[in-house]
Amino acid sequence: MTVHSQGATTSAPEDAPLESAGRPEANATRTGPSRPSPRGGRKPLPSGWLPYLLIGPAVLSLATLLLYPLIKNVILSFQDINKIEFIQRKYPFAGFANYTELLGDSNFWTVVVRSFAFTLANVVLIMVLGSLIGILLNKLGTWMRLVLSMALVMAWAMPIVASVQVFKWLFDEQFGVMNWVMRTAGFSGYEQHNWMATGLSTLVIVTVLVVWGSIPFVALNMYAGLTTVGAELYEAARMDGANGWQTFWKIVFPNLKPFFLITTFLEVIWVFKAFTQVYAMNKGGPDRASEILPVFAYVEGQSQAHYGLAAAISVLTILILVIVMSFYFRLILKQEEEQ
Repeated sequence: MTVHSQGATTSAPEDAPLESAGRPEANATRTGPSRPSPRGGRKPLPSGWLPYLLIGPAVLSLATLLLYPLIKNVILSFQDINKIEFIQRKYPFAGFANYTELLGDSNFWTVVVRSFAFTLANVVLIMVLGSLIGILLNKLGTWMRLVLSMALVMAWAMPIVASVQVFKWLFDEQFGVMNWVMRTAGFSGYEQHNWMATGLSTLVIVTVLVVWGSIPFVALNMYAGLTTVGAELYEAARMDGANGWQTFWKIVFPNLKPFFLITTFLEVIWVFKAFTQVYAMNKGGPDRASEILPVFAYVEGQSQAHYGLAAAISVLTILILVIVMSFYFRLILKQEEEQ
């Protein structure tokens, strides 16, 4: 029984605990566990900072290994440093003299045109042949696909300097295999024929080397991309009477367009800066007739000891590549927007 009187305390009924148990809000307010405070009383880091903290070491490493040398190279391009200045440790400021000299030099523009022609020829051959071999991989049986894939991987994994030495032996003037093949086939004039007598012939040999070493990347990626194209699309194309070329252009290419864009972009960068193959083959010769921009910069800097001029060449090479790639970036972004 509950007794009500002025100034007296009202006792709770016997069923009050049951009623209060049915109130989750009041119960949680009284008995809910309190959140422990961070250790040391410090506030936890905002969750939005975690990605930046994770990529921080990588960004710092890239800045140390890439950004700092790039800045130093740009500064060097504005200085007049030759062999004497390098020995005396004098670094006179030359302003835009190095750039003015380069832009007014016909040899520089010859090398620029040669570099673009070399890049274009290599990229077209790499993409066409690599795509065809990738399609072949998709058509072969399991064992033949495995054998061809292993051969591609071994060619791709071969060190560049070692592959250059193999190609130099193949086209050797006295003991070369190519001279023997041409003589065996009945061609005259290939007794100790010099395949690297001109800059054009040297670049043709280098092109064969670069294409041979780059095809595996495109072929294996092409095969991987083809595995994502559904078999029902090929079946529909066959039912509509499409031939092989129509199937590729209407089915394969639209589905693998991002692959072609990204792979072509990477190949342009890799071929444009193909220094090792050109220099190790014939050191940019004969008479500097096979130099492309990276080799041109190296020869000017190391052989001619024109360090400031070589730095300016490298900076202009980067700017040219960035300008060319900017148009390709727009194409890639447009493709992403369409998707």
